[in-house]
Amino acid sequence: MNARIAFGAVTIFWVTMNVLLWRMEYGSQGGDMPVPLQLVWRKILTAPDASSLSVYQKGDRTGYCELSTSVGQQMAAMDENKPPPEGFSVRAGYQLHFAGNVSLGDFTNRLKFDGHVSFSPQRTWQEVNLKITAHQATVEIRSQSTNQLVQVRITGDSGSIERTIPFSELANPGALLQAFFGNLADTLLGTIDLPDFTPITGMQTVEWTARRTRLKIGTEYVPVYRLETTVLGHVVSVDVSTLGEILRIRLPDNVTAIIDELNRP
Repeated sequence: MNARIAFGAVTIFWVTMNVLLWRMEYGSQGGDMPVPLQLVWRKILTAPDASSLSVYQKGDRTGYCELSTSVGQQMAAMDENKPPPEGFSVRAGYQLHFAGNVSLGDFTNRLKFDGHVSFSPQRTWQEVNLKITAHQATVEIRSQSTNQLVQVRITGDSGSIERTIPFSELANPGALLQAFFGNLADTLLGTIDLPDFTPITGMQTVEWTARRTRLKIGTEYVPVYRLETTVLGHVVSVDVSTLGEILRIRLPDNVTAIIDELNRP
């Protein structure tokens, strides 16, 4: 009798736990749970697959972008039948590469962009390189965390402009216009309706929140990590798969970058 009671108790416990686990993994309603931000960041930097997204503004497709990691690129070159060696991610180095093109708002020229960000083994940024190309000009931006400077080069039909800007001036639109346009800066400031930018010290304290939730892809709900923050009063969110792939990015002015599967019924 005791054996039957014990067997029954174990069976009930097993069934109950499996139901709870099933609801956590596959239940479509509720179940949001906070997670450490560093966990999601590590997933993004070590994603094995590239994230290919279409860009939409107010429902109209305006471009595309692709994001990949150096870890994923090196894993693709390995024998898929063998597990990566221990400590592979750190030895490979952390780097995000992004590229694409987009045309937003009333700006008719399509912008092409290509860049990468390098990170330390502790996953803090070290170097940024970005190139933006339009029909009439090319903008190249380089920065390193060690020197606290941003180097900007603008090349057009009439020549090129090069400036080096300290981090301390990045939040001051007047100083930026002065650096590029000299005495014309005051006139430009009077004709451009710029928002009140938070000082650079405040920008560094912008906080992201991370939680585990569910996202409907096709006909099924799948577990995802959702990152959220607020920039100049607007909510920015990023949905990330449990393997680190970017699934959706929501930006101000009804701009969204999503994987194609999210548009399928």
